[in-house]
Amino acid sequence: MLIFHRIIYSNTWQSPCSLLSIIRRLRCQFSFSNCLSKCYIDEECNDFLLWLEHKAGVEISSLLSIGKFANGRSLVARHPIKPGDCLLRVPYNVQLAPDNLPRGINALLGDNVGNVAKVALLILYEQKLGKKSEWDPYISRLPRPEDMHNTIFWDDNELEMIQQSSLHQKTIMHKLFVEQEFSKIKELGKASFQFSGIIQDVTLENFKYACALVTSRAWESSRGVSMIPFADFANHSDLSDTTVLCSEKKQLSEVLIRYGNFSNARLLLDFGFTLPCNMYDQVEVELTIPHEDKLRQLKLKLLSKHQIPILKDVNGFSSSEYSSALKEVRFADAQGRGIPQSIRAFARVLCSNSPQEINYLAMEAAENDGRVARRPLKDKSREIQAHQFLLSKITGLIDEYNASIKSLELPTLCLVGKLDMRRQMAQYLLTGELRVLKSAALWLENYCKT
Repeated sequence: MLIFHRIIYSNTWQSPCSLLSIIRRLRCQFSFSNCLSKCYIDEECNDFLLWLEHKAGVEISSLLSIGKFANGRSLVARHPIKPGDCLLRVPYNVQLAPDNLPRGINALLGDNVGNVAKVALLILYEQKLGKKSEWDPYISRLPRPEDMHNTIFWDDNELEMIQQSSLHQKTIMHKLFVEQEFSKIKELGKASFQFSGIIQDVTLENFKYACALVTSRAWESSRGVSMIPFADFANHSDLSDTTVLCSEKKQLSEVLIRYGNFSNARLLLDFGFTLPCNMYDQVEVELTIPHEDKLRQLKLKLLSKHQIPILKDVNGFSSSEYSSALKEVRFADAQGRGIPQSIRAFARVLCSNSPQEINYLAMEAAENDGRVARRPLKDKSREIQAHQFLLSKITGLIDEYNASIKSLELPTLCLVGKLDMRRQMAQYLLTGELRVLKSAALWLENYCKT
């Protein structure tokens, strides 16, 4: 989750729990829901909190407990909390970070692998110790591999469900990165007689699992990346930085935080879940200058010179493709915020049909802030043509998304297995991205008309 928090406080009295970090003050929004009807205090974790407080030498929290839900654990509060009350405090000495690795292993790895890989290896090292590990009460309560749905765990058939989204390619790249980190660790292990046994016992599947634990639960820290027991049981809400869901019947309040302004694609890649309606959804759109375009080289030169990044191909050479993220566009927004200016600029350059037009755009950029084609073209017909090109591209994507979503329709509302759950996650992902595309198409259509 990579959020930088240490001590969490309450900040307002309108509902039993709100949070304030020592780094930043968080806004608060409270929701009352019956979704806690299936929540109860996880008695199995009572001894975990006692162990953690004993190890820390201080009280972690007198107000929060760990609750159990149908889809996992979360922090819950039983009692009203006054403004300024400290909800939890987790000292550094009970946080797992790269420097917790045995000194020899840490020195062996050096800067050859990242902090996530180091903490992942630490988790696997402690897991192997079992009950002998000083961290066993925490490690043993982390999610199991079968409970995790990050796309790095999806097989090829499951990934086909999200092929329409850029998340498909990002997942492939992320898998490749994890495999590279794993290979580096294995090679380093061969050079160490003392630790070769420990490292050689690590399998790729176990390493992927441990990396997913870290990316979904770790917090940025001065020590690099830290796993913070108890604090990492807080779940996510995109409604605000802090949300409390209350059940009057059970006298329980679930404490939720916002991991960040993350789209469903990011949530599914790093955390293994999606939201039915995510206000931060976005869509990666790629535009290409056709190879048969006689002005292709002139256009590429203009774009690369004036701050519009062109994608690199597998050999590192500039390709004719440009990628940008669309966000949801409010129809009443005359500026079309959500459609990046850079993607509209690319379309204007793409639709230029003479060297004179390209030279004019270059001169205009040089006379202003250096960015090319950021202003509407003086030739209105050419300006409309550029935006109709964007509209055509997005309309095509909408058709493809509709077809993909239709193929994912569930025969029943009852989710009985892993595939059903992942199919629904794929639906939420694609439906959210489709909503963004439709909002952009509606705005572009109106822009071209008016």
